Amino acid sequence: MAESSYKAPMSLVRPLLLWITLSAPLLCLLAIVLLACGGTEHAVFAVMRASRDAHPTLTTFLNGVSYWTNLLFYAWFAWLLLRALITGDRATRRFVLVYIAVQLLISLVTVRLLKMTIGRPRPGEDPFLHPFTTKPSYHSMPSGHTTEATTSTLSLSQRHGSMKGSFLLGIILALLGFSRIYLGWHHPSDVLCGWLLGSVAGVAVSLFAPKEHA
Repeated sequence: MAESSYKAPMSLVRPLLLWITLSAPLLCLLAIVLLACGGTEHAVFAVMRASRDAHPTLTTFLNGVSYWTNLLFYAWFAWLLLRALITGDRATRRFVLVYIAVQLLISLVTVRLLKMTIGRPRPGEDPFLHPFTTKPSYHSMPSGHTTEATTSTLSLSQRHGSMKGSFLLGIILALLGFSRIYLGWHHPSDVLCGWLLGSVAGVAVSLFAPKEHA
């Protein structure tokens, strides 16, 4: 009895470390951006707008990061599902199907409802909330791109259990989150909120499609 109660909390250590390793690059980058730009989100927007004008090559690169990152993750999961169907790998098939369901529930439905309910203006718009709006210019919080990417990266991190892999996925996540701020689509707190929602979604995928069933 004592041994089993000891193993239970110990079994949570590895997933927690993976989550921290994955999240650290994004969280550190958000902190650096805020501090380097003067500590306010208004100042961040001003600095990023000036940088976009001064560095068109970087802007083009980050546009590519913003556009392609989630699409490439979806292609990756589609390949996993196709391979699982061909090989009869029921565990991987379950994993991908659960991932799809959670993405639809959290990254599509929940994020859209929150965006419309909160009505936070995007950077550069007026500073007032417009709750219950369908106008995209007031759908800043949370960042849907960040929610999707966090769900994808955390699901893969927890599934494969590699610290190095989690850190590399974290770098991709950090680039995606930064691109949304740099391009003027989101405030840093929008990205942080997206990361929180995506973390919940990634944990849900791990709970409903645990690795030990593989």
